[in-house]
Amino acid sequence: MTGWTLPHPMQRALALAEESAAAGEVPVGAVVVHAGAIIAEAHNAPRANLDPTAHAEILAIRRAAEVLGSDRLVDCELWVTLEPCAMCAGAIVHARIGKLYYAASDPKGGAVEHGARVFDQPQCLHHPEVYSGMGEAKAGDLLREFFRGRR
Repeated sequence: MTGWTLPHPMQRALALAEESAAAGEVPVGAVVVHAGAIIAEAHNAPRANLDPTAHAEILAIRRAAEVLGSDRLVDCELWVTLEPCAMCAGAIVHARIGKLYYAASDPKGGAVEHGARVFDQPQCLHHPEVYSGMGEAKAGDLLREFFRGRR
């Protein structure tokens, strides 16, 4: 597809992932979109925040809930550069996010198409629409480069 570019939300999530890497955090960025506009964004910050729950998705969801004044983000989309882990997938379920877009799959820690497959469990309270692979090459390159420098 000549001339095709990533949608703006994934471009922004990838830029946030680059900021995350520059800060010494695993390069993951996330944005929440409501009514066609980005209303919240974050990158991974567990080390900076001294908080193991400070994943990009969690931080972006918290900020979106504050912006909307609601714990239900039904009409929102979450765009993230890496397949969410079980903790983040659980937060997506509880926030009732309508659509999830993620770039790179995570065979080791992911919980959407790998591992726990949270959304496929019969106990899952909500099932967002899931789209993957958009921006996968760029997200994968960021992750490989980040971890190459640490091994």
